[in-house]
Amino acid sequence: MGVVTESQFHVLAVDDSLFDRKMIERLLQKSSCQVTTVDSGSKALELLGLRESNESDDPNATSTSPFVCNFAQEVEINLIITDYCMPGMTGYDLLKRVKESAAFRSIPVVIMSSENVPARISRCLEEGAEEFFLKPVKLADLTKLKPHMMKTKLKKESEKPAEEVKPEIEEEESPVIEILTLHQELESEQQEPMLSNNKRKAMEEAISTGRSRPKYNDITTSV
Repeated sequence: MGVVTESQFHVLAVDDSLFDRKMIERLLQKSSCQVTTVDSGSKALELLGLRESNESDDPNATSTSPFVCNFAQEVEINLIITDYCMPGMTGYDLLKRVKESAAFRSIPVVIMSSENVPARISRCLEEGAEEFFLKPVKLADLTKLKPHMMKTKLKKESEKPAEEVKPEIEEEESPVIEILTLHQELESEQQEPMLSNNKRKAMEEAISTGRSRPKYNDITTSV
């Protein structure tokens, strides 16, 4: 398995032929792609986390390794390119399994074959394959893959949840302060009539005490 890091698009290449794997890996790297290669369809499913525990091409195969679990959870695959004729699981079988998965059906799948069989090509395209390349694959063929990978990448970015913007909350006055303020206003309203009544009484008293009694000096009484 070969893994090259630090590139824009990530391609999973599946082929049982070592020569063909190295050839497609080199071409994809020239196209600035990150490449992971495996030699069977079952290993591709394993990397994607789609392989059942009881599925295996080898009866002596061990359980899924921690690397495979981490790979399936952390690595984003933008495209799968697979050979059609492989022992155990064909490229067509791999295509079907990927398209049946809700999590991976949006990943573009490209089929490669050294045999030009129109019925085979039609069946793969009808099942959801984006392209069908005849071997040997050329660099010019891989230029057709960029639009498919770009579409997948943009779709995944659009599905990311947007950051929630918290609304600004105005600071509310403490209810204790509001109650005290209201109490003070009520007290002042009650005190105002009392003050006016007291003032009125004081004025009346001042007026009454200031009145002079009638004088009779200028009045004479005759008998």
